[in-house]
Amino acid sequence: MANTASAKKAVRVIAHKTAVNKAKRTRMRSFIRTTEEAIASGDQKIAAEALKAAQPVIMKAVTSGILKMNTASRKVSRLAARVKGLSA
Repeated sequence: MANTASAKKAVRVIAHKTAVNKAKRTRMRSFIRTTEEAIASGDQKIAAEALKAAQPVIMKAVTSGILKMNTASRKVSRLAARVKGLSA
């Protein structure tokens, strides 16, 4: 339990940052899920549009500290490869 005023404030700040980060992570995962569902449907046009919408959200997660750069790049790359594979 926090005793000092600064410790109490730190608890409040951490709780707020946790809530914000959780919302951003959930949003990112929703975009990824939407893209994966579009890939599963087999329609390349819809999948490409979903990827185009998901890519900036994934990269913004890097600037927020939700993901590391390599992780985000890997996720985008794998999704793009799967979308590209639909045309073949």
